[in-house]
Amino acid sequence: MITSSKTIIISNRLPIKITEENGEYKLSPSEGGLATGLGSIYKQGNNIWIGWPGIEVPVDRQAEVTKKLADYNLVPVFLTVDEINFYYEGFSNEILWPVFHYLVTYAKFEEVYWAFYRSVNEKFRDTVLDNLNDQDTVWVHDYQLLLLPCFIRTEQANVTIGFFQHIPFPSFEIFRLIPWREQLIAGMLGADLIGFHTFDDVRHFLSAASRLSSGNLSDNILNYKNRQIVVEAFPMGIDSSRFETLTKNEKVAKYVTSFKTSLKNLKTILTIDRLDYSKGILQRLHTFELLLEKHPKYIGKIALYMIVVPSRDNVPKYKELKDQIDQLVGNINARFRTINWVPVHYFYRSFSVEFLSAIYSTADICLVTPMRDGMNLVSKEYVASRSNNDGVLVLSEMAGASKELNDALIVNPNNIGDVMDAIIEAIDMPLDEQHTRMKSMRTIVGKFNIYRWVTNFMDKLAEVKSMQASLLTKHAVATVRRQIANDYTTAKERYIFLDYDGTLVGFNSDIDKAAPDGELYAILEQLTLDPLNRVIIISGRRYQTLERWFGHMKLDMIAEHGAWQKYQNTEWKPLPLLTDKWKQEVKTVLDTYTDRTPGSFIEEKSYSLVWHYRKVEEGLGELRANEIINHLGVFIVDKGLQMMPGNKVIEFKNIEVNKGKAAQNWLYDNDPDFILALGDDHTDEDIFKALSPKAYTIKVGSNISAARYYLKDFHEVRELLKELVM
Repeated sequence: MITSSKTIIISNRLPIKITEENGEYKLSPSEGGLATGLGSIYKQGNNIWIGWPGIEVPVDRQAEVTKKLADYNLVPVFLTVDEINFYYEGFSNEILWPVFHYLVTYAKFEEVYWAFYRSVNEKFRDTVLDNLNDQDTVWVHDYQLLLLPCFIRTEQANVTIGFFQHIPFPSFEIFRLIPWREQLIAGMLGADLIGFHTFDDVRHFLSAASRLSSGNLSDNILNYKNRQIVVEAFPMGIDSSRFETLTKNEKVAKYVTSFKTSLKNLKTILTIDRLDYSKGILQRLHTFELLLEKHPKYIGKIALYMIVVPSRDNVPKYKELKDQIDQLVGNINARFRTINWVPVHYFYRSFSVEFLSAIYSTADICLVTPMRDGMNLVSKEYVASRSNNDGVLVLSEMAGASKELNDALIVNPNNIGDVMDAIIEAIDMPLDEQHTRMKSMRTIVGKFNIYRWVTNFMDKLAEVKSMQASLLTKHAVATVRRQIANDYTTAKERYIFLDYDGTLVGFNSDIDKAAPDGELYAILEQLTLDPLNRVIIISGRRYQTLERWFGHMKLDMIAEHGAWQKYQNTEWKPLPLLTDKWKQEVKTVLDTYTDRTPGSFIEEKSYSLVWHYRKVEEGLGELRANEIINHLGVFIVDKGLQMMPGNKVIEFKNIEVNKGKAAQNWLYDNDPDFILALGDDHTDEDIFKALSPKAYTIKVGSNISAARYYLKDFHEVRELLKELVM
């Protein structure tokens, strides 16, 4: 039994390399940046890291590997060959990777990929649940596990979950091409905090999530299924001190001496990439070829050192890319080489970190020009390795790092002429300018390192959880409802305030189709039969509508948020001293926005105007609503009016009109021993705030409220009211 809380890191791969030698499995820790940064978490106490070990392990040897991994605080998820082929190589790398990198034509939307992606995410969930306590903190990493946060949340509703995506998130128009887009968004929204490298990715995700889910957006917080989900940018760093220290390493020093001897008076341009079509390798070679062609004075004076790390070269697209690189390098070298000089030094292999450190610290220019990249840590590793503060970084604006390292020469990788000019600028850059730029970038890389990235994310996750708790209105569960029923039974005088739309009936895109049904009439009839009850319908609806629906019943009614009032067996009366002279001026403005916004319409009431956008295209309605608020803001204040944004509406009314004031008027000179108020809109917050703290105030549909309790929907409201009259 797990008792103490812990942190669980989850990623597709474990931070370890497993090899089999003479029938025995050997484990060696990974040297990756993520493994380094998260080592400060998963190696401590009873914290663990869950992931795939990287190789297929026979069933009869899985217990052996599990035991070996436990010594490193690692927990394996064993995957079959088919699962790797369809979940990882298939859905993750042939759908998500190309779409998220804006290379949609490379995507293969295969149904079988989706089935495996879902089942493997479920497999990860099962392993997590075997190790999870509801006080634990879970941190899920990257695009291979987009469904996992929701899968965990479904089983453990209160657990703390963070999610971080290490690759870009595309614009909505690109993301919507994925057939399973809603399920992917729902999966990610299981997290409490969702992190990306850049604010652009944050914006793209929020745009997609607000369109593809029922979540309501407020700045960078999504209110979804009675939870607040924060989405924020956390630019990932590197272990900068490690790269700085490496430059003093004896082995690195030997490599440096060797490089300087062989390079002589050449200006060297370094590029390091994993083999991938998103990295812009071919475009970079074309740029270098154009440079030698247009500026022959550099022939024999510069050299391109290009390291390409092997990756998935058994996949047709990647094999094709490698063949194209090989051919282009061959063509450039054949065309421009001399007896003593080779323009492109091409290495298709991995190198030790010592070798990379040496080449980072000797290369005059580092060329990092991906077509699209989440962060790109090569640029930061180069900067961290420049202990003499010299060297020039040429960086693609499509890499996340460009948002931080703006003292680099920032280029658009699609414009090879632009990149060529930047290389020439780098070659000719004075040492003083190099020092100024590099010092600035080294300060940033040193300050915002991998450890700060981990700390920032985990601190924010804890902050989000605290925020959720502070905003939480208690759900009116069975025990709460029993207490309400008990107090109702023993009370001698009861006042029951009931909002209508969204509270007693569901939300309907057609406002005229939300009339009361037989069940609602029966509930209200039962409530009004009890002589101890005073039932008050308090709604934003026009008084004529409420009269038509409820005029035959023994209840009180407050219409148009308090502008019109009616005690049973009396006539409707307007609130004294109200004026409607302002309406025409506001309506003229609203008409212009209605004409420009298909699906919107204006509802005119006696002393208010309502602009509805419930039928407007998602996103456009919100945009127009903000425009209206900005346009009429000053006018509203000058005229002593209220502007009330609501659920797909903006209402304009006299400032005296207020549901809270109306409720207080009803209670004037009365002191009932039982008060119940239910409402779903922010206009109902005025009632909740106006009533006594002892009153049972209940918000419907949201747990962010001044009310004491909340119910999920109008169905739960009706069940509560039925319990009172049983």
